Amino acid sequence: MATSSDIAGNTTAPARPRKLVLVHWLTVLCLLGAATAILTRDEVSARAARQWLLEIHRHFGLFVLALFFIRLVVRARIGALPSPGDNSIITRVAAALVHTALYVLLLVQPLLGWALSNAQDKPVHLFGLTLPALVAADEDRADTLQTWHTNVAWLLLALIVLHILAALWHHFVRRDGLLRAMWWQRRP
Repeated sequence: MATSSDIAGNTTAPARPRKLVLVHWLTVLCLLGAATAILTRDEVSARAARQWLLEIHRHFGLFVLALFFIRLVVRARIGALPSPGDNSIITRVAAALVHTALYVLLLVQPLLGWALSNAQDKPVHLFGLTLPALVAADEDRADTLQTWHTNVAWLLLALIVLHILAALWHHFVRRDGLLRAMWWQRRP
């Protein structure tokens, strides 16, 4: 993919493949949905509403897990993406580390949630189907998994904020078009 120049003469990143952009933004929506459902649940007192919000949270988590595997297939098919501009080795290494950590957490966090539900002796359902248990019911294990799930959520949030700040830095400071390359856009 060749780069192009914008009006200011800055080099711009080539648009990313549509499938990758779609998976990226679907993952964002699912993460927002999961976070909104669980945070709203903490503010609701009605038992039925709390259970419904927990199920929504679980479904969004399972969607994130499915999108993780779809993302792996898409990335394997498209190969390495070109780097925008002339990034330093430090910038490239930092970006690779953050992306790798995000990928790992997008796999680990839903699995922790699934295992947490099982440890609490609560089956996990997806569209009415009961998924197999990852762990046996165990109150002590549930407490440990709850702590891990919460801590990983905070770590994931920190990395997402770092990812957003990097995208904004590329857009407003570097002006290399990387943020625009990740928008859904029409192609000629």
